Amino acid sequence: MKNVLIASYDMEVGGVERSLAGMLDQFNYTAFNVDLMLYRHKGDFMSLLTDRANLLSEIPQYTSFRKSIAETLKDKQLPIGIARIMAKAHAGLYRRMNRIEDIGYVQMQMVWKYAMPFLPPLKSDYDVAISYLWPHDFVANKVTANRKVAWIHTDYSTIAANHQLDLEIWDKFDYIIAVSEACRNSFLERYESLRVKVFVIENIVAPIPIQSLSIQPVEGNPLVHDSRFKLLSVGRLCHAKGFDDAIRAFKLLIDKGYDNLVWYIVGYGGDEAMLRALIEEYELEDRFILLGKQINPYPFMSQCDLYVQPSRYEGKAVTVTEAQILGKPIVITNYATAASQIEHLKDGYIAELSVAGIADGIERLYNDHELRAQLADYCSSSDYSNSGELEKLYMLLEAEGVTEIDDKG
Repeated sequence: MKNVLIASYDMEVGGVERSLAGMLDQFNYTAFNVDLMLYRHKGDFMSLLTDRANLLSEIPQYTSFRKSIAETLKDKQLPIGIARIMAKAHAGLYRRMNRIEDIGYVQMQMVWKYAMPFLPPLKSDYDVAISYLWPHDFVANKVTANRKVAWIHTDYSTIAANHQLDLEIWDKFDYIIAVSEACRNSFLERYESLRVKVFVIENIVAPIPIQSLSIQPVEGNPLVHDSRFKLLSVGRLCHAKGFDDAIRAFKLLIDKGYDNLVWYIVGYGGDEAMLRALIEEYELEDRFILLGKQINPYPFMSQCDLYVQPSRYEGKAVTVTEAQILGKPIVITNYATAASQIEHLKDGYIAELSVAGIADGIERLYNDHELRAQLADYCSSSDYSNSGELEKLYMLLEAEGVTEIDDKG
């Protein structure tokens, strides 16, 4: 029996965290002993974790990666706090030198770089160590394992990272897992030298639990009694998800006279204040409604008339597949990996990636009842279960020198 470590940050509400919980729930515990390393035991999705995986105790130095600098210093993690300050300064310099706006990824890289001397190694040795969420420095540098695996959850062409630093970390892994073929391709456009290491394993989806959770009553669910045509999106309130463009697109539709529309958003995040200000500016308070964090988004999905994913970029959006499982017609924007997510006019509608494109896609589906029903029927009759994807992972965990895996699972 092989000993496996799986490492991630925490279990706050998010697609990556939900996919991790799903994978752990269906893991083969008769063949593998699994230790789970969460840098911080925090988040509403902690309750989704199976007790068949052994949750390791928190290590104080690693909990700082989900805390502010002030909290880190208050916790008396002075070296880590200083490393965080240096990383922030370095990232600011990098922004000025390279003329980029979003330095979040670079700052995360710098935090790990400067904090590394003050982070303790994990004491146990493993047959396999899996790093589930970028940056992957912990497993790369602080874990002893015969084989190391890292995950890619996003469209890598959108990441403004220090690619030399990034490559140094990726080189320390034996295998790299992308959640879709498009996600793999965008990564290889940046790192062609890693081609032989990169494989596709989709996020594990379990339709039956999703369908069961969708019929659970949620107190105060406004969609239940709202007679308007209900749009819904689920995701973190951040730049990548494009909710600011969604508000602008919705304003276009209202100005065109579509008074029967309402758009609900399930999620939370750093852009909330900006989004609320935009909603107020366009006087959409009673039509574009932020529902906040919801541990179980599926009762909201089950009540919507149209699911919309207005993202600027995605690896492979778990929420889109979940909406398909619940038999919903779907509009997604034409982000780089969109074609790996749905087939246009078969199990969803791919709209132009723009404010006008989002509005046009919604307008098309709202007015075309037959197409909307056709998309929903196709999704309802399709099988989205893919537990066989785990067999691909087991092959990588058990075999030496794998160069390809069976795409049929």
